[in-house]
Amino acid sequence: MRQVTLDIEAASDLPAVMGDRVHLQQVLLNLVLNAVDAVDGAPAEQRRVAVRARRDGAHTVEVAVSDCGHGIAPERLGLLFEPFFTTKANGMGMGLPISRTIIEAHGGRIWAENNAQAGATFRFTLPVAAETTAS
Repeated sequence: MRQVTLDIEAASDLPAVMGDRVHLQQVLLNLVLNAVDAVDGAPAEQRRVAVRARRDGAHTVEVAVSDCGHGIAPERLGLLFEPFFTTKANGMGMGLPISRTIIEAHGGRIWAENNAQAGATFRFTLPVAAETTAS
């Protein structure tokens, strides 16, 4: 509908993570929708969002959602996960704080960074499920 290309790249050997499927889907959906908003209005060839999942060490999986939008003003990076802080005209400022709460409740971490060329990447990590690490 918004003519955004979504690239998904997931390592074939990703281990399971322990967590509430619905809550983790909510986090991922929030990050993807934010990325789609970030590229809205860009030329068609620049409306790209990438979701990547990879193993990050022996006990962690990292998921990254990247866009090719305008990026985030450096002075705002530290505020993104604060309740009621928003960069959107009609935003409530609750999506990212809720996402942070969910990820931290699952033993993970979430953060944002600007890309070198354009846009931003939101990353979160989650611990590998215990039964996969006990070998």
